[in-house]
Amino acid sequence: MPQFYQIEKDGLIELAPGTVDTLKSNSIYSPDLKPVDIKERTWNYYHIAALWIGMSVQVPTYTLASGLIANGMNWWQAIVTIFLGNMIVLAPMILIAFAGTKYGIPYPIFCRASFGIKGAHLPSLLRAGVACGWFGIQCWIGGEFLYCALSGIFPVLVLYPSFKFITFFIFWAINLYIGYRGAESIKWMEAMGAPILIGIGFVVIFWAVYAAGSIATLLGATDRIASAGGVSKASFAALFLPSLNGMIAFWATIALNIPDFTRYAKSQKDQIIGQILGLPTTMAFYALVGVCGTLGSIIVFNRAIWNPAELIDAFQSPVLSVIGGFVIFLATITTNIAANMVAPANAFANLMPKKITYRSGVLITGVIGVVIMPWKLYSDPSGYIFNWLGIYGSFLGPLAGLYISDYYLLRKQKLNLYDLYLDKSQYYSYSGGFNQSAIITYFISILPFCLDLFFNTFKGHVVNSSWIIGLLISFMVYPLFSKKGVSYSGGFDTITEFRK
Repeated sequence: MPQFYQIEKDGLIELAPGTVDTLKSNSIYSPDLKPVDIKERTWNYYHIAALWIGMSVQVPTYTLASGLIANGMNWWQAIVTIFLGNMIVLAPMILIAFAGTKYGIPYPIFCRASFGIKGAHLPSLLRAGVACGWFGIQCWIGGEFLYCALSGIFPVLVLYPSFKFITFFIFWAINLYIGYRGAESIKWMEAMGAPILIGIGFVVIFWAVYAAGSIATLLGATDRIASAGGVSKASFAALFLPSLNGMIAFWATIALNIPDFTRYAKSQKDQIIGQILGLPTTMAFYALVGVCGTLGSIIVFNRAIWNPAELIDAFQSPVLSVIGGFVIFLATITTNIAANMVAPANAFANLMPKKITYRSGVLITGVIGVVIMPWKLYSDPSGYIFNWLGIYGSFLGPLAGLYISDYYLLRKQKLNLYDLYLDKSQYYSYSGGFNQSAIITYFISILPFCLDLFFNTFKGHVVNSSWIIGLLISFMVYPLFSKKGVSYSGGFDTITEFRK
């Protein structure tokens, strides 16, 4: 048995040499979930920024602003709403990322500190569920484009729209295959793809401006997006809060499991700068790309084409179909592998660490991504913004607030790394493996949203700002329960001892 279980180097903590051998017999330890050694934390700020560029550049981002405009916003209101939503979600994301960077732990292990060894399954599986949904949506988008590309080469396929399901499964299978390569491959993939994806965005903007003749003429076609939306226009005041909530919810998932990636960061400075450079700027930029692309389609084809796959198909050019196919393939793969595979694969591996590997979790993710029928979730752009995004984000906001309260207010950013992997944990077993304070806090925090959603108790005010309200409630309520019957000091003394 080593004298010290964990050591600290420049603000980063890892297990002491030889410690891993003493953990291998524990049922909740596995090589896939173990802390990353400090020497293996090689992601700098560019890799973190590239990760966010790769995840942000996707078809749903392209259609976000058009969906808002179709419901009544103008182009700049839509862009500002998207940018502001991402700036808001960035704050808790960076705070939660600190734990992953400091201790090198993935999200399910981070959950053990606040929810308990067994209770961690609740938040990690909740995160996994929505990731599986997005995995299916992204595969449907990729398969839809593949259908359009093949139809451009073989026009007869237009007569067989059900062929989209075949291309969906082809794209789905490619995603699963690449997912087997593991998390480290993401670093290379995102770093390579980021400059390509940004460059393509500028190409779309330049094309739209050239087709319109001027920026003023291009933006002047904004009203035609709204009329093409087929819905009654609402005022900006009525649209802003539910839209902002939807924009926050767009990355509310990654705000929770961001430790899955920052566990590889070289320093806190790298993860902070990388996220600031990568997330809000890319989301706003590609929302603008989507607006320009949609406006350009109105001018060139006399109709609003929200989906970039359909826009490429409208040119009826096999060469453009091949080039566009590569771009959308790259955009979808970089998003799907990072945002929608890593989290559920880790969550499923955490269920039975000795029997379910990361790769097994990838396969489980793929199966669920089909069962949720993504073709229905993505049937129209406004639907997934105001329904799918808004509802699931409402159940994730309280988790973010609870983590911040637990890690910063109660634990003072100190965890017992070794104890997080013990079956009989001294500090994280709580009552039968469940921290009742965290579970009670979570359900109290989502109660106002549920009452407002199903019974209109608060006249829709909570629903429209559910993510922020849930976060604030859990942040304030959790310490009230946790101060009774739970000790947060024992592990801290041992951390000090480890530093000697």
